[in-house]
Amino acid sequence: MAATLALIAALFFALAATLEQKGTLNLPTISLAQPMSIVRLAGNRTWLIGTLVLLGGYLFQAGALDRGRLSVIQPLLVSSVVFVLPLGYFLTSQRVGRREVSGAVAIVLGLSLFVIFGDPAGGNANASDAQWAVTIVLIVALCAGLLVFGGRGLSRKAAVYGTVAGVLFGLSSSLAMPTLDFLHEGLDTMLSHWQPYALAVIGLVGFVIQQVSLGAGRLAAAVATVSVANPVVAVLIGVVLLDERLSRPAWHVFVALIGLGLTFVGAVVICLAREAADPDAAPDPTDVPMETV
Repeated sequence: MAATLALIAALFFALAATLEQKGTLNLPTISLAQPMSIVRLAGNRTWLIGTLVLLGGYLFQAGALDRGRLSVIQPLLVSSVVFVLPLGYFLTSQRVGRREVSGAVAIVLGLSLFVIFGDPAGGNANASDAQWAVTIVLIVALCAGLLVFGGRGLSRKAAVYGTVAGVLFGLSSSLAMPTLDFLHEGLDTMLSHWQPYALAVIGLVGFVIQQVSLGAGRLAAAVATVSVANPVVAVLIGVVLLDERLSRPAWHVFVALIGLGLTFVGAVVICLAREAADPDAAPDPTDVPMETV
């Protein structure tokens, strides 16, 4: 049931990203330096529908996290890269070539291996406040570095902002574990802890940054980087902070890790294929360095 809910969430996330990008394509450049460019999105009907679909995806993801392990649920969300290919083709006229199809096949095969042979057990729903504090500081520093030192060009902009959004989504998904655990004890209990508030703030920042990524017009690159960075961060937090472990025999663990790696390779192949298909041959005179965008 947890895996099914995660796959449904991935489909919703793919549809939401496609609709949100379709809405941004009819608007001026989306920029963090121009907050009104993000506020204007609320007046676009297609973007609003995409955002509602995104909220539905979060509900399915929460249901999956409530029933499964973080280090299994989050990698399954990489399948959104597969879903976004046909959606992008039909809704935003994105080209889909053999490389994209090959990447999608690699993702499906890798996820199948990971789900069949990987079976994380044990683990905790929460960690100490000190551990969370160190984790959050390190992730914020990583995101700031990516934004400051990111390069120019639409494909790279989509990839850098998509990576930052994915990292933040991985952190917020990790914070959903203790939040859901507290919710089982009652709404008052949940609201008396800091985790749900941090989840909301980090998730919102990730959402805004993702809109900048989608606004670059490179749907596959934006979705692929989000889908890879999200589970990488979530799995690391699940293993390091929440003590989740793969409990099967050693060769099962080995095959599961190969499957996970194959999944990420497939997502990267799709990202690179889109960049090769739509190269930023010449700098746009209106483009500005990433740190000022």
